[in-house]
Amino acid sequence: MVKETGYYDLLGVKPCATIEEIKRAYRRLALRYHPDKNPTEGERFKQISQAYEVLSDPQKRSLYDRGGERAMKEGGVGGRGGFGTPMDIFDLFFGGGVRMHGPRVERRGKTTVHQLPVTLEDLYSGATRKLSLQKNIICRTCAGRGGREGFDARCSKCHGSGVEVIVHQLAPNVVHHIQTVCSQCQGHGEWMRPLDRCLTCNGRKVVREKKVLSVHLDKGMADRQKITFHQEGDQAPGLEPGDVVIVLDQKEHPLFQRRGNDLIIKKEIDLVDALCGCKTVIQTLDHRRLLVTSRQGTIIKPGDLKCIPNEGMPIYRSPLQKGKLIIQFQVKFPDPGWLPTHQLRHFQAFFPHREEVVATEDAEEVGLWEYFPHLERERGFNGEAHHEGNFEPPLRHSAQCQTS
Repeated sequence: MVKETGYYDLLGVKPCATIEEIKRAYRRLALRYHPDKNPTEGERFKQISQAYEVLSDPQKRSLYDRGGERAMKEGGVGGRGGFGTPMDIFDLFFGGGVRMHGPRVERRGKTTVHQLPVTLEDLYSGATRKLSLQKNIICRTCAGRGGREGFDARCSKCHGSGVEVIVHQLAPNVVHHIQTVCSQCQGHGEWMRPLDRCLTCNGRKVVREKKVLSVHLDKGMADRQKITFHQEGDQAPGLEPGDVVIVLDQKEHPLFQRRGNDLIIKKEIDLVDALCGCKTVIQTLDHRRLLVTSRQGTIIKPGDLKCIPNEGMPIYRSPLQKGKLIIQFQVKFPDPGWLPTHQLRHFQAFFPHREEVVATEDAEEVGLWEYFPHLERERGFNGEAHHEGNFEPPLRHSAQCQTS
């Protein structure tokens, strides 16, 4: 049982009406009695807006139902027409909804994203990097008002609604109303003369300021990982500041490649080391020197992968644990002529017996020549090409082709 029904009567709804019914009723009445459309109905429009402000808020509606309008006045409800900002009515007309007083959801500013270049060493050992950025802060001179204290910044043309109604007389008894964004305040609902604006922010309510963020890189962080600084974004009156998101951008390393928690490095060794066992030194990302030793008799083939446990990347948030250090071996073969021809037979005695290949009568014996692809491409560019079956090696060794 409600004590009074005045607000319900203003909107033309029953006390048991739902929020959607109240919203539809207000939308219809607001369009009908807006001051731009009916300049003489300004007071009624204000009463309708105040009724909607109360009945659209569950807590205020409950208070009104128990104590009537007197309870609302004692509870401190103002007469601003039911809108938190001048754009609220614009949002209602064009599908944005209404942001109500009282317990309301705070709007947030935009999230700002910045890339931070980092090295693999930074992600391995951890580091702190400074990031300088520019952001908007609320003007300290006018406290975000944009003008002098006490000045009413509501747009005089749209009465703070952010929209204006243009009337077109199509015929003697036919009038067409068009709603559009206010041409004076551009839909903001606020407008002031240059003389009334704050000298610091020129009426913008915010000023630009330099901000330096200290970005802490934990051991084991990954490329493209995000670090969020909450509420360090742009400020604006009536908005909760947005966040600043830092995206790590790892630079390419000259020696190491990262694969998850593992590190991969290519290591070149001589043929004798590949056949007889090797010792080689690898310097880690934190500048330690690892003496890597293979057992004698272990043969390392070109492209072989070996690993050292617990010498890879630190595991994120478990820095005492690490992945694997994977070594991809590349075998360096001797230069031509490193062993005199007469000693080759003695050298072959150390290798497993190989099957002798005997030439048959139907086999044509040919030789091997060095091939230089870059020189062949140059010949093609110069229009010098040979047809298949017509190529003959030069009688003397040339720059393009040499015997092995």
